[in-house]
Amino acid sequence: MDRILFYTYPSCTSCRKAKQWLKSNNILFEERHIFRDTPSYEELLKILQLTTEGIDEILATRSQTFKKLNKDINELTVSEVVKLIIDDPRLLRRPILTDGTRLLVGYNESGLRNLTGKRHVIRAS
Repeated sequence: MDRILFYTYPSCTSCRKAKQWLKSNNILFEERHIFRDTPSYEELLKILQLTTEGIDEILATRSQTFKKLNKDINELTVSEVVKLIIDDPRLLRRPILTDGTRLLVGYNESGLRNLTGKRHVIRAS
């Protein structure tokens, strides 16, 4: 993948910060509105394969949407969780960025540098 796939929601502060960082560093990215263009079942499985912490890494467990589910996520199959996310993408943490082999969830400048291959340059004074 020669560009970053960027799942975003415009009113999300972390999403806006990540988008600004990508633009200011001239990074090519494909922006996908996480609610209007929800990741497919296959895309969510790919995202899950790239996680280091599994489903917990991408679920917004502190959100009201998650709390209203009133389910123990550990008792559900991966397939059931993916279907829940597709039915209500507000369950996803945002933003989600991937280059196809690596994943970044949330806004993290060092993570963005790592994902995009941008190295922080310190200029000598």
